Amino acid sequence: MDTVTRTEALSRFGYALSDATRTRILLSLREGPGYPSELAEKIGVSRQILSNHLSCLRGCGLVVALPEGRRARYELADPRIGRALDDLIGLVLAVDSACCPEADAENCC
Repeated sequence: MDTVTRTEALSRFGYALSDATRTRILLSLREGPGYPSELAEKIGVSRQILSNHLSCLRGCGLVVALPEGRRARYELADPRIGRALDDLIGLVLAVDSACCPEADAENCC
């Protein structure tokens, strides 16, 4: 049962990262909390698109909405998510540069 839980958790994280907009939201929130209007402007999407992706990220358990009067502030659900993103970026960039030299970049995925 523990393996299924771990598998599901990693699958949710992978699903969240599988969309460039959701990834940009997570990367932005790793820098600190944000409001939807500011996040939409920062990453260059409409508020409706941002709202849909925030809903998905909340469903995945990666972000939380903190009510502030009539607005909500969003932040990562756990600070470890930001550290995991940093580690993942470092790993992917290291592997990418090792397996995809500049001269062969067109054959990389």
